[in-house]
Amino acid sequence: MRNGRPPAMSDVAELAGVSHQTVSRVLNDHPNVRPETRQRVLEAIAQLGYRRNPAARALVTRRSGTIGVMSSGSALFGPSSTLIAVEAAARDAGLFVSLATIARWEAAPVAAALEHFLDQGVDGVVVIAAHDEALAAVRSFDAPVPLVMVGPVGVPDPLLTVSVDQYVGARLAVRHLLDLGHREVVHLAGPTDWIDARRRIDGWRDELAAAGIEAGDPIPGDWSASRGYEVGRDLVARGVPTAVFAANDQLALGLLRAFAEAGVRVPDDVSVVGFDDVEGASNFYPPLTTVRQEFRALGGRCLQALVSALSGETPESELVEPSLVVRQSSGPPRAR
Repeated sequence: MRNGRPPAMSDVAELAGVSHQTVSRVLNDHPNVRPETRQRVLEAIAQLGYRRNPAARALVTRRSGTIGVMSSGSALFGPSSTLIAVEAAARDAGLFVSLATIARWEAAPVAAALEHFLDQGVDGVVVIAAHDEALAAVRSFDAPVPLVMVGPVGVPDPLLTVSVDQYVGARLAVRHLLDLGHREVVHLAGPTDWIDARRRIDGWRDELAAAGIEAGDPIPGDWSASRGYEVGRDLVARGVPTAVFAANDQLALGLLRAFAEAGVRVPDDVSVVGFDDVEGASNFYPPLTTVRQEFRALGGRCLQALVSALSGETPESELVEPSLVVRQSSGPPRAR
């Protein structure tokens, strides 16, 4: 005991003359530790009588039955639904979840959260984030346990990722509108520092290009209904296109309100398609045609990848196929 308290990992690091992260790596049997350094840390652990919780099971089996899940704590539909799906899949796999929410996706807070997980002896880590800052922060940390990132796709490094195929989802939405006869499909985009938003822009643009239609520039947006309402009012003032593909259902909800207030009929005057299939989308007025993200499948694939990595396998990054849900907000274009 030091000053009446049990020895902490920082005490081990100080006695061994190494960093906190090196102690974590030794405790998690990370291979990238020199034998002499490992021995020094183990001697410090023995001298101090350091034990981490849950000590008994972790020290004997090298498995705690717990995974760390890192999220922004966002109330947005996609991140919150992903978190629920991952937790449910972990429970189904007999694993407990330790959650850390990150207010700022920067290297220091991400490293602190990962170190906290390692102190708890987690078997692996799941990071739920689909924007550039999160990706950069996670890349900066050399995790000694398997790590799966939910959201990014096509990242040019060995990160293991599991994602809904946002690109295919956008193409499904645009193809639906083209099949109805539309040749003018405007895209109200999400924030472009989000990987999901950029993939939806790519899918919109490529599906139009495949039909011989030049896309032009998307309308800048965020993920909010208020931005959809603002854009809808502007479109009414400038001239409403025959179809709008919104990057999420909240943007679509704002568009529907703006059009209704201006007497613009959906889908008679303009078709609107969203993305996500949020709870209640079938009760928008009119009920919203949208792309459904299969979150339950996403959570299951994420845990499968993590369990495979824990078993010593080398799983590959995966994409989960979305589906189109056709309702009453989309129809043939109005006569010119």
